[in-house]
Amino acid sequence: MSPWVKNDPNSGGVKIPPAVQQQVKQRVLDYAAANYAGKYTRLEIRFRSQFCYIDAYKEPDCPPDFPPKDFPVSREEYLERRRNSPIHLCRLRYFGDAESWSLGFYTYSNEKYELCMFKNGSFYGTPEQAFAISAMYLQ
Repeated sequence: MSPWVKNDPNSGGVKIPPAVQQQVKQRVLDYAAANYAGKYTRLEIRFRSQFCYIDAYKEPDCPPDFPPKDFPVSREEYLERRRNSPIHLCRLRYFGDAESWSLGFYTYSNEKYELCMFKNGSFYGTPEQAFAISAMYLQ
């Protein structure tokens, strides 16, 4: 089997051990707090098998005169729903190295994660680099 097939950035990977999960979660939280404070209200970082999913929550932008009189829910209900709706940022794929992950960038146009290159021109990078790319949704 060729090395490319074994390490295809868009398939495969290995289950993320609990110790790596805790380390990566803390790294992402620290990086986000240092570089994106005030752009989100909370982050949700969850793990499933070989994947690490990162979602953000924001205070919704809402004009003072919203909603119109015929809107089906109250302003408070609308704001609460928006506050609790995640902004999907990215999905990281683990290959057994805590410093080298592939990145699936969430595309709202297709409603799925799409393989994305890192700024260094590689399909592999760190969780912090992945967060920086996907943080465009926090602007």
